[in-house]
Amino acid sequence: MKRTHLLVMGVYMLSLCKAEEGLNFPTYDGKDRVVSLTEKNFKQVLKKYDLLCLYYHEPVSSDKVAQKQFQLKEIVLELVAQVLEHKDIGFVMVDAKKEAKLAKKLGFNEEGSLYVLKGDRTIEFDGEFAADVLVEFLLDLIEDPVEIINSKLEVQAFERIEDQIKLIGFFKSVESEYYKAFEEAAEHFQPYIKFFATFDKGEDDLNGIHIVAFAERSDPDGYEFLEILKQVARDNTDNPDLSIVWIDPDDFPLLVAYWEKTFKIDLFKPQIGVVNVTDADSVWMEIPDDDDLPTAEELEDWIEDVLSGKINTEDDDIEDEEDEGDDDNNSDDEDSDDSDDDDD
Repeated sequence: MKRTHLLVMGVYMLSLCKAEEGLNFPTYDGKDRVVSLTEKNFKQVLKKYDLLCLYYHEPVSSDKVAQKQFQLKEIVLELVAQVLEHKDIGFVMVDAKKEAKLAKKLGFNEEGSLYVLKGDRTIEFDGEFAADVLVEFLLDLIEDPVEIINSKLEVQAFERIEDQIKLIGFFKSVESEYYKAFEEAAEHFQPYIKFFATFDKGEDDLNGIHIVAFAERSDPDGYEFLEILKQVARDNTDNPDLSIVWIDPDDFPLLVAYWEKTFKIDLFKPQIGVVNVTDADSVWMEIPDDDDLPTAEELEDWIEDVLSGKINTEDDDIEDEEDEGDDDNNSDDEDSDDSDDDDD
C-alpha cells in the first residue's frame, strides 16, 4: 500500500517538474539558425520563407565592447529563431560593408536596424531589441491583417482593448470593394494598428447607423471640437442609444483620401455625421468653417434628430431619385421638342 502511494507521489512530482519546465522561458540551445544574407543567396532565402527578419549591422570591429554588444544581439536573434522555429520565418544578418550593394537595393540606410520583409512590404521594427518583444511583433505580423468579429464575446474582447489604436469596419461581405480597400489599408499598418471587421448587423448599435466624428487632436480646431464632443458624451452618459465613434485622421494617413472620396467630406476640418454601414451612405452636419464650430447644445440637438430619425441617410437617396426623375422628365421634353421639329 505504501509502495503504491509512493509510486503515485513519484509520478505526480515528475509531472509537476515537467510542468514547471514548460513554464520556464526558453534558453538558447546553441544551434545556429540565423544566416548571413548575401546578394548571392538573397533570392533563394526570400523564396523559402513567408516572412524574413533581417538585422542590418555595421561591420564587426576589433573592439571587445562592440563585439560583445554584437554577440548579445546575435543571441537574441538566435533565441527568437529557436522559439519561432515552427513558423515560416527566416532570420538573417546583413553586413553593411560586405553587402553594401544588397543593402542599397533593399533600401537599408540605418545600421543597427531590424527589418521584416513580408511580400512587397518592408517593415522597420522600432521596439526594444529583446526576445519577448520581437517574438510578439513577429507573431502579430503573421496573423491576418484584419480580425473578423463574429460573436458577442468577440465584441466584448474588442471593447476591452484600450492600450492600442484600433479600427473596426462593417461590411456586406468579404467580396465588398470597401472591405478589400479596408484590408489593403490594414496590411500597411500591421502590426501597429489593429483592424477589425464584421459582416453581422447584430454588431450595430443603431441598426446599421453610426455617428462618426473626425477631428485631429493635434489641430487647435480639432482639439476644440473633440472637447465639445466629450462634453456631449458626459452629458449623455446614461443614454444607451448614443454611441459616437471618434477618428483622428492623423492616425490613418493612408485612409484619409478613401474616406474623403467615400463620404464626400473635407477632413482638413472637423466633421460629424451619421453613416449607414450597409451601403456607406452618409449625412454630415453642416459646419461652415473652422471658426464657426457647433456648440455643445447645437451638437446635442443634431444628435437628437439623428436618434429620432429626423436626420437619416435615406434623405439624400430621395433627393437623388427626385433629381434623376427631373433629369428623365427634361430628357423626355427634349425628345418631344425634337420630334415636333422633325414633323415641321
